[in-house]
Amino acid sequence: MMIEVRVPSPGESISQVQLASWLVSDGDYVEKDQEIAEVDSDKATLAVPAPEAGVVKILVQAGETVAVGAVVCTLDTDAAQPAGKKETVQPVQEKVVSTPIPAAPAKAAADAVEQGSGNLHISPLARKLMQENALTEAQVEEMLKSIRIGKKDIQELVTLKGSSLQTFVSNAPASREMERRKMSMLRLKLSQRLVEVKQQTAMLTTFNEVDMSALLAIKAQYNEKFKEKYGFGVGFMSFFTKAASIALQEFPMVNAQIDGEELLIPSYVDMGIAVSAPKGLVVPVIRNAESLSIVEIEAKVKELAGKARNNKITLEEMTGGTFTITNGGVFGSMMSTPILNPPQSGILGMHNIVERPVAIKGKVEIRPIMYVALSYDHRVIDGRESVSFLVKLKEMIEEPAKMLFGGKDPYINLLGL
Repeated sequence: MMIEVRVPSPGESISQVQLASWLVSDGDYVEKDQEIAEVDSDKATLAVPAPEAGVVKILVQAGETVAVGAVVCTLDTDAAQPAGKKETVQPVQEKVVSTPIPAAPAKAAADAVEQGSGNLHISPLARKLMQENALTEAQVEEMLKSIRIGKKDIQELVTLKGSSLQTFVSNAPASREMERRKMSMLRLKLSQRLVEVKQQTAMLTTFNEVDMSALLAIKAQYNEKFKEKYGFGVGFMSFFTKAASIALQEFPMVNAQIDGEELLIPSYVDMGIAVSAPKGLVVPVIRNAESLSIVEIEAKVKELAGKARNNKITLEEMTGGTFTITNGGVFGSMMSTPILNPPQSGILGMHNIVERPVAIKGKVEIRPIMYVALSYDHRVIDGRESVSFLVKLKEMIEEPAKMLFGGKDPYINLLGL
C-alpha cells in the first residue's frame, strides 16, 4: 500500500514551509516513526516522521518551498525490508588526473630542461634532479596543471609572509567566484520583521556601564560548589535575567506592548533569551521569570539554549515573550544597539567584559566593566523609565544581595527603615 507523507503544520498562522533537508535517500527503507526530513518555518525547524515502515519515494527536493499539508513523499509499505545490513554507498572519490610523463633521450636532457614557458622558479637542486631523470620544464608544467588546489593549500598560502607571498599572489589569477544560496524561511521572516521594526516603531537606545566585580567574585567563590550540587555552572545570563525581572516589576511600562490603540501591561515577566542557532537567531521564552530562583533560571536557560542549538525548539517555547535579553558579549561585542523583538517594547543588550580604568572614591582603579544597552519603543516607554530601569539593573548587578529583597537595599529591612 502506498502512503502519502504530508507536511505537518508548525502553527495556525503558518501556511508555507521550506523543505530544509532529507534525512534519507530516495529508495531507502525506513522504520515507523523514523525521522525522514526536516522542514523550516519562519519560527522553527520541525522533523517529519515516517507514519509507517516502508520504502521512500521522494517527490519534493530539498530547498523547495511547499504548502502546509502538501505531499512531499510516499511510502511503499508492501516493500520487504532488506535482509542484513543495508548496503552502504561508497563515496565517489574525486579523481586527480595524472598526466603520463614520456621519457626523453638521456643525451638531450641537458638541453631539454630549458624548454617550457620559463615561468617556473626551479631550485638548482631540483634542476639537477630533472637532468638526471631526463625531465623537461614542459613536462613539469604539464604535471603541475593537473594538480588540484585545495582549501589546505590556500590556507597555507595566506599564512606566508613577506615578498614570497607577494611574488606568488601577483602571478596567481584572482578568483571571481560567487555562491548563490537560497534564504531559509527563518531568515526571510527575520529580514521582514527587522525592517518592520525600524519602520513601525519609535526605537531609541540608552546605555549604561556595569561594574562586574561582584558577580565575578561570586562565580569564582561558588561556581564549583554550584556545579557539584546541580551539575552545571552558573552564568551571567541568569543574574541579568533575575535582575531584569525585578526591575521590570518596578517599571512595568518597559514590559508593556501596544495592541491597536491599547496598552497591554502584564503583571508577569516572560523573558525571551536570544540564542544564535545554526539556522538563525531564535528567542526561546522563560515563563514567569520573576518567580524563579537563580538555579531555576540557569536550568531553564541551559535547557532552552540546548534545544535551540540542536534545532529541537518548539513554536510554543518561542511565543509570548514580554521582554528580551541578548548577549553579544559572547562574540566579543563591546557595544551595540539591539533591535526590538515585536510586539515587545524593550530589549536589553549585554556585551563583553573589559578591564577599564574607573574613578572610585577619588582614585583610579581597574575594574571589569560591561556596557549594557536598552533599546525601547518610545511610543510606550518614556526616557525617564528607560534610564531608571537600567540604573535599577546596574544597582542589582553591582550589589547582587539586592536581588534577595526585590531590588531594595537589604539593610532597609534589617534596620526597620
